[in-house]
Parts: sequence; C-alpha cells; structure tokens
Amino acid sequence: MTISTMRLSGVAAACALISTQALASDPTLTNPAISAVLDGYYQSGERPMSERVEGFGLGHTELALSANIDDMFYGKLTAVVEMHDGETEIGLEEAFIQTLAMPGGLSIRAGRFLSDIGYLNNQHVHTDSFSDRPAAYRAFLGSHYFDDGVRFSYVAPTDLYWTMGVEAFKGDNMRAADEHGERDYENIGVYTAFTKLGGDVGDNGSWQAGLSYLRNENGRMTADEHDHSEPEGHEDHGHDHSHSAQYTGENTYVADFVYKWAPNGNYKYQHLTLSGEYFRVTDFQPLEEHHDEHEEHGHDEEGKDYQDGWYLSSVYQFSPHWSAGVRYGQVDTQMMHGDHFDPQKLKETEVSLAWHHSHFSTVRLQYTNQQGTNFDGFEDDNIITLQYVMTLGAHGAHQF
Repeated sequence: MTISTMRLSGVAAACALISTQALASDPTLTNPAISAVLDGYYQSGERPMSERVEGFGLGHTELALSANIDDMFYGKLTAVVEMHDGETEIGLEEAFIQTLAMPGGLSIRAGRFLSDIGYLNNQHVHTDSFSDRPAAYRAFLGSHYFDDGVRFSYVAPTDLYWTMGVEAFKGDNMRAADEHGERDYENIGVYTAFTKLGGDVGDNGSWQAGLSYLRNENGRMTADEHDHSEPEGHEDHGHDHSHSAQYTGENTYVADFVYKWAPNGNYKYQHLTLSGEYFRVTDFQPLEEHHDEHEEHGHDEEGKDYQDGWYLSSVYQFSPHWSAGVRYGQVDTQMMHGDHFDPQKLKETEVSLAWHHSHFSTVRLQYTNQQGTNFDGFEDDNIITLQYVMTLGAHGAHQF
C-alpha cells in the first residue's frame, strides 16, 4: 500500500511492517505460518521473581500458528512450554483474532494476547537482548502481561507515528493475594489505556515514546493479608511460573522511551538501541479503618505510599554476528507485616554478549550483579547465564 499525500516517518514504516496486516499478508488459512522458538539455558544462581532457576533449564519455548482467517480477520495461537520444579508445563500465551479491514486506522483484537502497555510488554520474550525481563516487569507485570480480553486501537493519519488504544482484561494474574480464599474479585479486573508517538532523527535514527495506565480493580490488599513472607499479589512460591504480578496496586503508571540508530537506517550490519521505562504503582494498601493512620503518615521510614521501578538499557550490535548490551534497573516495593509496611529494594546490573549466526539463532552469555539483601529472601549475588534461542520455521519481523 502506498500513501502519496503524506510522508511516513521511518518509525511509522517500521511499525507498518510489523503490523498484523503485514505479518498476515502471506500466510493463508490453507497455508498458515508455523514456528517454534527453542530457549534453553544454564544459570549459576537464582534471581528474585525470575522464571529461570539455578542449573540447566528450559526457558520460554514457544510453538506458534498464525494465518489470515479470511479477508476480514487474522488469527494467532502461541503455546509456551516451560520447566517448573522438574515438571514440564504447557500454557497458552496467545489465542486471538484481529480485524484486518476496519476503516480509519481502527482495529479490534479479542481473545488472549499481550497487553500493549509499556515498551517491552507487547514483545515476545525471545526477542529480548537479555535473558530476563527487568526487575520492574517481573515485579509489577509478572514478567510479561498477557490476558483474556479485548483491545480497541487507533493509528492516527499523521506524519509522526501516533497510536492509542484501550484494553479490558479478566485480570486473574494481576490480583492481590487472597490468603483465606474469601475475597470477591471483579470479573473484569484490569483496564488499560496507552498512547505512543514516534518519528525520525535524521537519516540514521528513530525514536518512540509512550505513556500507559493500568487500572487494577483487584489490586488493593485486604487487611488480613499480612504476617506472611510472600509479597502482595503472590500467593505462594509454588506459582513462580504462573506469570502473576507479585506486587500489585489499583493504579499503575508507565512511561517509556526508545531510540534506535543505524547507518542510513540499515539495521542488518550495525545498530544501537537505547531504551528505558519507569513504573509507579499506587493504592496498594488496605482501606480498612485500622490502617487509616498508617496511610496518612506513610508505611515506612521513608514515608512512601507507592511502589516504583525503572531500568535503562543500551544494546549495540557492532557486527552482523555480535552484539553487546548493558542494563541497570531497580525496583522499590513494600512488604506488609502486621500493621506496617517494610521497604524492599532490588538493584540489578546486567552485561550481555550475544553471537547471532543468523536471524534465527542466538547464543548469549550474561553476567548479572543483584543487590537486594533479603529481597523476597534472596541475597546479594553474582550470576552467570548461558542461553540459546533458536527459531524454527516462520519468523516475523520484530517490534520496533
């Protein structure tokens, strides 16, 4: 499709390339795109809120099937295979349909899918430049937030890339803990709204910035959720692979930014990606009367009535087959004990070196320094991760 009346920026063109219409343009109902992503690793220690455990393990291995249903709809199914406590678990990460022919830049997606809040969340984990999502994602979104629901989105007819949308989800994985099994949860628990804007910086660079909001109707704790060692929103350590948010609240705000550079816009041989996100989670404390005094005067010695986290990342592909990345992030959370909250802080410094023989294969060596003594029972540590990510079959373009 060509547009002669307006200039499409590089980022808009990139987003168009990875749109559902573009991904679905070749596969048909009788010839669907089929792919598998193999993720295996060895890790020298354990990290807080991580899906990977110490020793050898199977990571985020995917089996995907996608195709045009007809000229009006596109469908995709993604199953995930993981190891947990020595057992193989199979889960369904995506099972959705999306419209293809709505007018005016509108589209609707329904079923199970990745939420479009933030920068990383709508991207599959195997596309990341590090072995795990940042600590803020693991704490507040369960690594990557996918759910059953519906999305309405709109791409504006502007020179700059500008999209916006709203979502409604069931919200089971975003619920605060129910220690005694007596809580009444809302059936539609999560609502989101997001907007993203992007453009070019000369011939070599492009950028995108976004703001997101997540309303969690089931995110606030209740007064009897205390005197236990688990964080709010995490019912027990036996559900580490359930992708549930481990720290919740009624309101989550996200700001994100990414800048990409490549000589003449050609990312094949050399490119640099700078990105960062900030999360703030509010209204997590109980509303019961005997907690009012604590709400008015703060919950810890710092007087913080919110939880937050952020990260900054830089990844440089310096040759067609090699890339290196560095990422620093931290998360500040509140743990409820009795009638008060104790602050927790986790800091992570990560360095990775990856070898890409082709677009379909990656072998990664990563060093992680974590500082957060007694954060969820974990101590300060230095961790080495060796990971491979291999793709079989169809491999669509990655998100911007």
